[in-house]
Amino acid sequence: MVEESGGWWRRDAGVEVIHPAIRRYHSGSTGHSNFSVMAPPHERLHAWRECHELALATYQATKTFPVEERYGLTSQARRAAFSAAVNIVEGSARRSRKEFRRFLDIALSSLSEVGYALRFSKEAGFLPPEAWAVLDDLQNRARFLTWQLYRSLGRD
Repeated sequence: MVEESGGWWRRDAGVEVIHPAIRRYHSGSTGHSNFSVMAPPHERLHAWRECHELALATYQATKTFPVEERYGLTSQARRAAFSAAVNIVEGSARRSRKEFRRFLDIALSSLSEVGYALRFSKEAGFLPPEAWAVLDDLQNRARFLTWQLYRSLGRD
């Protein structure tokens, strides 16, 4: 996914520009300096990708919520969706499987919270049924993949 406004890398006029802080230089066979990017470990995880997509979609969908819900339901849904993805990020950076599982457990709780916030939003009339169906599917896939990742780590 390309972040147009900066971040780890961005695309300027169709050319990928890597942030200098994450470059690893090495010499190729020609003696010229090349660089490669080490992707953060969480970016390899399907569970994180789905949670990330859910967070983006939740932010987009909640833009249409009533202004009086800005500090209520809008904030709660956004924070829960973001929390699911960010807990996978943080957990994947931990040193042990046990610690990673603890963060995945928190991510699963956040995904349940997102699911309820979205359901409530639909039933309260803030979210059209078609939008809810898409978000509900994203949330279910994210939860399933996060659960499978949690199970695959087993117990220490």
